[in-house]
Amino acid sequence: MAHTLLSVLVFLFFIRVSSAEPARDRAALLDFIAKTPHSGRLRWNSTESTCDWTGVTCDANRSSVITLRLPGVGLVGTVPAGTLSRLSSLRVLSLRSNRLSGALPTDFSSLASLRHLYLQENLLSGEFPQWIPKMVRLTRLDLSGNGFSGEIPFAVNNLTRLTGLFLQRNNFSGALPSIAIPTLNAFNVSDNHLNGSIPESLTVFPASSFAGNIQLCGGPLQPCNRPFFLSPSPAPASELVTKSRTGKLSTAAIVVIATAAAAMLSALLVMLIWCAVRRREEKGKPPKAPASVGARGMDPMGTASSSSKDMSSGVGEADRNRLVFVGEGGGYSFDLEDLLRASAEVLGKGSLGTSYKAVLEEGTTVVVKRLKDVAASRREFEGHLDALGRVADHINVLPLRAYYYSKDEKLVVYDHLPAGSLTAVLHGSRGSGRSLLDWDSRLRVALAAGRGLSHLHNSAKIPHGNIKASNILLRNDPSLAVVSDFGLTPLFSSAAQPPTHVAGYRAPEVIEIRRATFKSDVYSYGVLLLEILTGRAPNQTSIGSEEGIDLPRWVQSVVREEWTAEVFDAELMRYPGVEEEMVQLLQVAMACVATMPDSRPEISEVVRMIEDIVSRSEPLPSDDQRLPESA
Repeated sequence: MAHTLLSVLVFLFFIRVSSAEPARDRAALLDFIAKTPHSGRLRWNSTESTCDWTGVTCDANRSSVITLRLPGVGLVGTVPAGTLSRLSSLRVLSLRSNRLSGALPTDFSSLASLRHLYLQENLLSGEFPQWIPKMVRLTRLDLSGNGFSGEIPFAVNNLTRLTGLFLQRNNFSGALPSIAIPTLNAFNVSDNHLNGSIPESLTVFPASSFAGNIQLCGGPLQPCNRPFFLSPSPAPASELVTKSRTGKLSTAAIVVIATAAAAMLSALLVMLIWCAVRRREEKGKPPKAPASVGARGMDPMGTASSSSKDMSSGVGEADRNRLVFVGEGGGYSFDLEDLLRASAEVLGKGSLGTSYKAVLEEGTTVVVKRLKDVAASRREFEGHLDALGRVADHINVLPLRAYYYSKDEKLVVYDHLPAGSLTAVLHGSRGSGRSLLDWDSRLRVALAAGRGLSHLHNSAKIPHGNIKASNILLRNDPSLAVVSDFGLTPLFSSAAQPPTHVAGYRAPEVIEIRRATFKSDVYSYGVLLLEILTGRAPNQTSIGSEEGIDLPRWVQSVVREEWTAEVFDAELMRYPGVEEEMVQLLQVAMACVATMPDSRPEISEVVRMIEDIVSRSEPLPSDDQRLPESA
């Protein structure tokens, strides 16, 4: 009898263990360890429960793996795809202090529950993984002591719960993005190849967080003496000499020194040739043009141009490489040399280029956008920018003030609005316990952006081409928000794949026609309205395990056949009596994101619909108001 009872208890025990065993996670771990060479220090007994394996922690029900810690166990080679990414409930992953190499598998993006990722002290390489900014629940990220390269993306700001970011001892280059995550209390990018000024948002961290980047300045480091929106001058050879662990010059250092020497010889040769040509030209040179006729005061055909104001005189080709003010020029009186001496801070990056806040010596502050991959010729560039400069000032449009064209650099200059962009305010305040934009403010910003876009369509007769939240800039009064960066997309090759900077906002037909239209602007504006209503970034939305679903499809899937509060930003639900207005704006947004362009309303009609929603509130400025000088 006793023997029978014991047998029954043992049988029930094994039933309980087997029923709680995380079979799918067990298969994923066995697959990972079978495909990854490792030392004998890691022994997983196949007869034991997965939850009892070294480095493995399961949830309270022992039904899924939530932690995997394998530090210093001799893992070698690349991380195999299709293995660890199957641990759907994983919250902590530590593979530090191994010899893992190569790029990380992109399917790590499916680890939606991941909170802590520790990959330091390996041999990993490649650019900053594009899937990491999608891991919106991450609170700790450590990629230090590897060989990652390229730029640190501005999209890191999507990790709004991050408390620690460690990227030291890698090969990251370029300028530091303006990372403004309220919860971030530990940060380190030391010993990389970063350049430019330290963004103001990061100056709270000590100098040790930035040490070892010889071209980095500002904040806790030495002051910046020159702007970094132009290509940096070569560093002295003494600063470029680096040594390997054996004490000898590294191969990279030798290559850099040789390249710098060749560049200096080439520059000297060009200078000598230029001086000789100048001396020869001086002998037969006709009288100089009057000082009142600037190089850009003349168009390529030789006729006077009244739309541009040059900072100095002369008509030579070299003199044309100067700062050109357009329209009214904003009343500015600085020149290119003043801009070169300005200190600069990175505001953000996109596929069109990088934007900088430039503070001139006399205190004037402007925004300089350094364009990249411009396909337009000089004549096309100058003609197009002159046309953009003639767009009449409007209270909800940020005007172009100046531009600069040379073979290596293309810059555009705008006014600086210290309140920042809609992206920063709408998403940057997450986790702080409050939203900086209440419902009334969001509604007024939406209307202001619509009015600015309507002005571009109906008065200037040009599509914006790049409507997104980061191009909606704010003022203290939400009704005075402006659309910026309008009309620049024609400067870039239309034969190339549509630029990724509009991912999430891009109308379906743009992929085929490869150019912006008035109707594609309306679609992008509709996505912007959905972003305001839901609080979700358009390129970060997903449903369950489905990746890459766009914001309009997500809203449609949630709403189904009747309007529901589930789609709205939870922070808006605490404002009483606004549900009806939110539903009305949602209907407007869904009309704008219709798949077929002909089914979308004109932007002027959209503005009238939003004005009807706001009509019960205090009167708003009329659409034909111009920007007051004090705004």
